[in-house]
Amino acid sequence: MENAILMLRPLRYVMTVAELKNFTRAAEMLHVSQPALSQQIRQLERELGGALFDRSGRVVTLTEFGRAYIEHARQALDHLEAGRRALHEVRSLSRGLLRVAYTPTFAEYLIGPALRRFQDAYPAIAIEAKELPHDEIESGLDGDALDVGIGFTDVRSSEIEAEPLFAEHMALLVGSSHLLARQRRHTVTREQWQEIPLALLSRDFVVRRFADAYFRANELRPPVMLQANAVGIVLKLVKEGRLATVMPSAVLREHRGIVSVPVDPPLPQRTVALLQRRRGSRTLAATAFAKVLADVVESEGLAVRGR
Repeated sequence: MENAILMLRPLRYVMTVAELKNFTRAAEMLHVSQPALSQQIRQLERELGGALFDRSGRVVTLTEFGRAYIEHARQALDHLEAGRRALHEVRSLSRGLLRVAYTPTFAEYLIGPALRRFQDAYPAIAIEAKELPHDEIESGLDGDALDVGIGFTDVRSSEIEAEPLFAEHMALLVGSSHLLARQRRHTVTREQWQEIPLALLSRDFVVRRFADAYFRANELRPPVMLQANAVGIVLKLVKEGRLATVMPSAVLREHRGIVSVPVDPPLPQRTVALLQRRRGSRTLAATAFAKVLADVVESEGLAVRGR
């Protein structure tokens, strides 16, 4: 272990000098003397066979040789940090960190029960939970900034593995006082679609892109009277006003005063998935969370697993 630490030291020195562009400030940040810092870096340069830094100007800059090296050094430190996190979790999950992200609609019915159950089972594991667009979840997993994500099976990156959890049914939702709610025995026709004022999420949301694809496929142009970047705002306005929306029917679990209305053509379903990196080690916390999430899907009576 001591040898590993000694090997890491010059890498951290190089990264810090490259970031601060100054040996004195880097030495202060690293809590070492400037001569010791310079000596370590010069020794590394001799071993590598080239100068990493151009020291001739007022600001220290990377040489071409240094730029080529530092990218690999950064990757090495990232991998070693991942290994350090894994070691912290070895003792039966007595320590560790779970970094999870989910698309916004899951905040309305899925992520709360999953995180509560995970905390009950593993109270010593710290949790970083983020609500992110689907594309950013994929980027976070690719860049090892996240351990797991909750999204959908139609991922863009070949480096992301999507494990199907359940089929999420989309629906036309209205407030219980809405005219369509009083006529729920009647299916909304193609012609009626064109007259329904809608409140939808903004176009950077997967749900909105899904709704727009449905409208295009069926040549529908309902009036979109409001767009918002928060699920809660849309549902509040739907509950209180004359507007309707397109969202997963599962949000009805947490929102009284809103009902679903049958439509023609029917809104299709999409498959919710647990997202993880295809390659690389998976933390024990991430593995435990995957099991907890599957248990929540089962106990909450969500739709049958989709493939």
